[in-house]
Order: sequence, then structure tokens, then C-alpha cells
Amino acid sequence: MKAITNKTQKPISVPLPRGKKLFLGPGKTGHIADNASAHPPVKKLIEAGDIEVVAEGAEAAEAVSGGKTGRGWMPGHGSSSVSRRSGDR
Repeated sequence: MKAITNKTQKPISVPLPRGKKLFLGPGKTGHIADNASAHPPVKKLIEAGDIEVVAEGAEAAEAVSGGKTGRGWMPGHGSSSVSRRSGDR
């Protein structure tokens, strides 16, 4: 997966292979498949400077997402599999 960033000050629609589109707000980042960056409309947006390929690979995906691998133990939150009753009793 590759991460791409919208470098414009307006929302942008990135045409992807197989008729799909990725909608990115100003300054937002999204993920596309590795082969999608070779798609001609995507190349055109990269060359125009509208979008930028930020990172590639698993290590880069962690860097884009903040590098957190998941949530650890949180105080005050028990991990019980007991179902709790809710609603009108």
C-alpha cells in the first residue's frame, strides 16, 4: 500500500483503476494499492503537484499512521466477555 497526500487547498477526487475513486480533503492522506500509482490519471496528478506519494511499504504505513501498533491495557476498563443487560427491565 502507498500513502498519498492531497497538496491542494480544495477537495480532490483521485481516479483509480477499475473505475474507483479516492476522495481526499485538503491536506488529507489516503492509501492506494501499489499498482494504482502507475495508473495514468494518478501519474498526471502527481506530476501536476496536486498529490504526493508519501510512503511505501509496511514501515512507511506505520510512519504515516503515527507508528502506533494498537491499544494496550487501559486503566478503568475491564476486559470481560460477560454480556451486560441493557434496555427496559
